[in-house]
Amino acid sequence: MEVKVLDRDIEKAIKILKNKLAKSGFFKEMKERRFYEKPSVKKKRKRAEAKKRSIKSMRRRRESE
Repeated sequence: MEVKVLDRDIEKAIKILKNKLAKSGFFKEMKERRFYEKPSVKKKRKRAEAKKRSIKSMRRRRESE
């Protein structure tokens, strides 16, 4: 990942970097990896996330129709 610093504006570059990292899911993954997660718990969490995504996409389809 690359962020260019223009006119020595480091604060803006840091803000852009944080935004890119958040969008890529980096912070979420770091939070998940902080502690060991049993395989059964991991499967359960993945199923819940998939269900949540499915419901969200169905809701968007209904709104667009």
